[in-house]
Amino acid sequence: MFKKVLVANRGEIAVRVLRACREMGVPSVTVYSDADRTALHTRYADEVYYLGPSPATESYLKIEKIIEIARKSNVDAIHPGYGFLAENREFARVCEESGIVFIGPTSKAIELLGDKIASKKTMSVAGIPIIPGSEGEVKVGEKAAKIAEEIGFPVLIKAAGGGGGKGMRVVREKKELFSSMKQAMSEAKSAFGNPMIFVEKYLESPRHIEFQILADNYGNVVHLFERECSVQRRHQKLIEEAPSAIMTFEFRSRMGEAALKAVKASNYTNAGTVEFMVDKDRNFYFLEMNTRLQVEHPVTELITGIDIVKEQLKIASGEKLSLKQDDVKINGTAIECRISAEDPENNFAPSTGKIIELSEPGGPGIRVESGIFDGFEVPVYYDPLIAKLLVWAPTRHESIARMKRALREYRIRGIKTSIPFHLLVMDNSGFIDGNYDTTFIDKVLGGVEYKKQNYDIAAISSIIGKVLEENRTRVSETKKESYISPWKLSARPVK
Repeated sequence: MFKKVLVANRGEIAVRVLRACREMGVPSVTVYSDADRTALHTRYADEVYYLGPSPATESYLKIEKIIEIARKSNVDAIHPGYGFLAENREFARVCEESGIVFIGPTSKAIELLGDKIASKKTMSVAGIPIIPGSEGEVKVGEKAAKIAEEIGFPVLIKAAGGGGGKGMRVVREKKELFSSMKQAMSEAKSAFGNPMIFVEKYLESPRHIEFQILADNYGNVVHLFERECSVQRRHQKLIEEAPSAIMTFEFRSRMGEAALKAVKASNYTNAGTVEFMVDKDRNFYFLEMNTRLQVEHPVTELITGIDIVKEQLKIASGEKLSLKQDDVKINGTAIECRISAEDPENNFAPSTGKIIELSEPGGPGIRVESGIFDGFEVPVYYDPLIAKLLVWAPTRHESIARMKRALREYRIRGIKTSIPFHLLVMDNSGFIDGNYDTTFIDKVLGGVEYKKQNYDIAAISSIIGKVLEENRTRVSETKKESYISPWKLSARPVK
């Protein structure tokens, strides 16, 4: 096992990985930007180093600086979490050349699977179903129009070098094609530094189902079953569950076999996720492979009892998989709600500011993955995901009931969050029946107003909290006293 691990990330995922390191007895190091000086992950690591200014381009995306800190702190491995540099082949390559273990796949695997065009070709050769589309890059012109007409509108324009809904456009008519391609290319270049795009058939009302996999360096591969990720907004997942409500034993077996084929065809190692689109007739198609730990990985952990982060560390340190496929069993059901600092009543606009009250839910079957605390200032510089609320129960019906209870217990004051949106989903008959797809939010919830009382209560609580905080501040100033949080006393970053 490693002597010391650097966690090159922030927020709830950094805390998650740091906890795994502590349980395994592995000393840990992490980094922080100006905006994260008092962040929760800086209080959890054994060593903490200043990385740079608040913008990610000047801190969490600075490869040279992270490697410099890794050498200075004498770590032998780096865990990238997800986001930032987690799928950056150059970062993985520099780690390899520096003699530092990148806790993830090889740079070659990242390069292959990060290129959606190359990965689709690889999967097609391996006999895995792929969505019909162009065989390679397309440029604005009549050739692109011909390809689109051959596969039939609507089509989907996609960035070849990225994901997360960026560089992606649905085109329903030929007259929209060229302008949509230009927009996708511009967005792809801005987001990924690569303007390359391709065209594929747009599947109407599909379901998004992914398989978690683990692969060691000795050819051993297992999948940990599926997660349903169809509750999405602008191609961003908001709620995940496992197992999928539409899954049968035969269907799961076929998709699981395809996921294992995808791993072997790409010589992939460590933890990863093979993503599929499933049409209304239950035909499934390879979508992409995420070469990192997924945001929703705890859903799988809850139904299998397997700690995926610990498995990542073991595999990266050279250990063989201790699991065989027959060892992996499904126990119960799990749901995850991504809690984001966004205002669902205002088109999910970002909501930043100071958290003046935080009370997390508890009780049987509840798991909270969080990077916030009472008094935390939610910064404007990063992804709005601030926590993940997960529940486990023996049946899906019980999981939904438990999630509703947990969401109602969750109190985050001072900012707007996605909690009211999640409550709305949990009360929706389509979701309760398992009858939903990736168009669920637009078609079912698009015109629904949020329960006003939820916002009235939140607004009143927020105002009361702010008034109390102002009163405490005035009293403190009057008494000429200064309050230092015991949390801050424990945070002594290494500069």
